[in-house]
Amino acid sequence: MTALATSRRLLSRGASRSRTRDSGERRLPIGRQLILQVVCLLITATVLFPIVWIVSMSLDPRNLARPDGLNLIPPGASLDAYARVISQPTSNPIGFLDLMLNSLKIAIGASLFAVAVGVTAAYAFSRLKFRGREALMIGILGVLMLPAVATIIPLYVFLNQFQINLGESSFNLRASLLGVSLAVISAQLPFAIWNLKGYLDTVPKDLEEAAAVDGASQNQIFTKIVLPLAVPAIAVTAFLGFLAGWTEYLTVAMFVSGEVKDWTLSIALNSLVGQFARTTNWSQFAAFAILFALPVSVVFFLFQRYLVGGLAVGGVKG
Repeated sequence: MTALATSRRLLSRGASRSRTRDSGERRLPIGRQLILQVVCLLITATVLFPIVWIVSMSLDPRNLARPDGLNLIPPGASLDAYARVISQPTSNPIGFLDLMLNSLKIAIGASLFAVAVGVTAAYAFSRLKFRGREALMIGILGVLMLPAVATIIPLYVFLNQFQINLGESSFNLRASLLGVSLAVISAQLPFAIWNLKGYLDTVPKDLEEAAAVDGASQNQIFTKIVLPLAVPAIAVTAFLGFLAGWTEYLTVAMFVSGEVKDWTLSIALNSLVGQFARTTNWSQFAAFAILFALPVSVVFFLFQRYLVGGLAVGGVKG
């Protein structure tokens, strides 16, 4: 009888726990589920419709000045616009691959340099105590508060001072991809430092102290402990730097717009817009826009695991 009572008591406890768990995870009523699913479908359709429309426009061989209806699959759809963009995107003597290479130089250079300098500076601000630390952090925050357009003219004047003359040849740092990259880096570096410092502040110092007790040097602690833990935040910072360099237009237009060989994809895409809307080849413009966005999408999907992890951790710990 005692064993039977004990088993009944355990069964009753299990049943009560199951009821508690079920009550805590109750499913929504069918009507509310349907409403939420309809709302999610409307949001998805709103987000995807412009993308589907631009793809449809790129496949339309009629080159309409304005839409004539909801033709998601246009009559006579073809890939001729993509072929024209890849062969000769604009009337200027520069190919699509050259434009992409110039954009990659700026995007990769800005991303790598901003992350390399930003993570070291962020670690110094996060762990080291030195004179002027608070003032420097306030200065970095002040630069972040400025709009990007406010710094273009000072950078233009500053970089224009670096003129190198070698015989008959001359090199102006401002009118080059290197100058554009430096301008983009100057805009990305404050964000990289501030973003990475906020993440490094959440890394427990106990790990570094334990490594120091085991005889690890400061550089070993930084490279073997801190950097592996900061991979998600570094990935997010690198991706945003790559995106900023890849899509940069205003700085490139002001610095190297006269040098066709230094044009980027953003400059070439803008040059496809005619003086009036009726003179714009919208099929070719749409195809160019899709090819322009494709590399960024590929980079995002390749590093999606790190990016999503970095954004989630930053949202929780920030």
